[in-house]
Amino acid sequence: MRLHSPIRRTTRLLAVGMVAASLALTACGAGSRTGAATATKVACDFTNPAQPTTVNVLAYNSSAVDPFSNTMVASCTHDNVTVKHDPIDFSGQVEKTTATLAGDSGTYDIVETYTYAIPDLASRGKLAPLDDLLAKYKDKYELGELDPNTLKSMTYDGKLYGLPMQSQLLVMAYRKDLFDKNGLTPPTTFEEMRSDAKKLQDAEGMDYPIALPLLSTADLDTAFAAALGSQDSAFFVNPDTKKPNFDQDPTAKALEQLKSLQPYMDPQVTTFDQPKVQQQLYNGKAAMAVMFSGRMNDLTQEKNTKLFNDFAFAAPPAVFEGGKAYSTVSTDGWSIPFNTKVDKDLLFEIMGASVSKDASQASVPAAFPARTTVDQSSSPYAAAAKESLAKGPTKEIQPYVPAVSTAIRPILANYMAGKVSVEEAQQQMQSAAEKVMADYK
Repeated sequence: MRLHSPIRRTTRLLAVGMVAASLALTACGAGSRTGAATATKVACDFTNPAQPTTVNVLAYNSSAVDPFSNTMVASCTHDNVTVKHDPIDFSGQVEKTTATLAGDSGTYDIVETYTYAIPDLASRGKLAPLDDLLAKYKDKYELGELDPNTLKSMTYDGKLYGLPMQSQLLVMAYRKDLFDKNGLTPPTTFEEMRSDAKKLQDAEGMDYPIALPLLSTADLDTAFAAALGSQDSAFFVNPDTKKPNFDQDPTAKALEQLKSLQPYMDPQVTTFDQPKVQQQLYNGKAAMAVMFSGRMNDLTQEKNTKLFNDFAFAAPPAVFEGGKAYSTVSTDGWSIPFNTKVDKDLLFEIMGASVSKDASQASVPAAFPARTTVDQSSSPYAAAAKESLAKGPTKEIQPYVPAVSTAIRPILANYMAGKVSVEEAQQQMQSAAEKVMADYK
């Protein structure tokens, strides 16, 4: 997902029924309206149901998720089973997720979920727990090779609600040709990033060397969370007292540091989602960007940009020297809606096949798979993603995070637009979050 886009998943922050966040979708093969270029045929040996069975899959459209959903369709459509997966955009998935989980029966049988979605959906009983199914099929699909941290990120209140496929981490992409030409190295702090950007403005005549996905309706809160987390893994809310932390100094510093990058970014940056940031890099208008890792391989494709050979990748900088990386991680996975009428064993086997060893290996370099045994030497950004993971902050995974994110998002947008001061933004964010948290005490 992706992913609070993000940053949609891109930021990838979702609170179905309470917030409008983001997800996305694609399809391939039988039952699909898109090509199967990223589909890999793997073993999908479920017990054939006695009657024709259609399995409808909801998953967001990205080059990192497509290999798994496409492989699911291509490999598991046989005998009496037809797997269908229609393309949909980010906001469309949010609407359909909300709709399919709203009543006693739904439209979809497998839904793509991710780290931030799990606590909210699981706490409201919208997903089926997978622990017994994991134990039953662990050996058949070699699921013991899944990174334990990815399983943990899809767990709520001690129960597993998502089968991990791949992780998305914030990664820095930069123009290595321009950095080498000007004697620059990837920045390790925001101060260095500003300094590098100023040098590129002066030496290359590049007006806006930095591009960040700061879309005010989806990505801005993810960027703020990354800047906050860079300061000793600071959280939105104290998990013990349930008191919001926005009146504290780390919030002021996060706000100030995000705004300090504005002179080096396009004035329309609060309309930029990750695809728009990619476009800034594709057309040479920006020289460095921080996006989710699922967007990185696209930069190396000649079909996308004539600069495909000029990009390199690094872990994001820390906001301040000695701090955590300006990063976040979100694991994408498959979940089973509580209201599906399809046999859950069949659904889990389809999910297991899509994240099998062969399927996971075939997803590289487009994805950063959850399997620890996958060879990622062909991935141009895997090393940077691993460093981002190692240097990144501790995740704040709580049911209230999506609702708090939604509440503070317009205030962050007003702050970035210069409509409120740091102090005013803090006061408004604190008040908005306190109202949200009144329902969680």
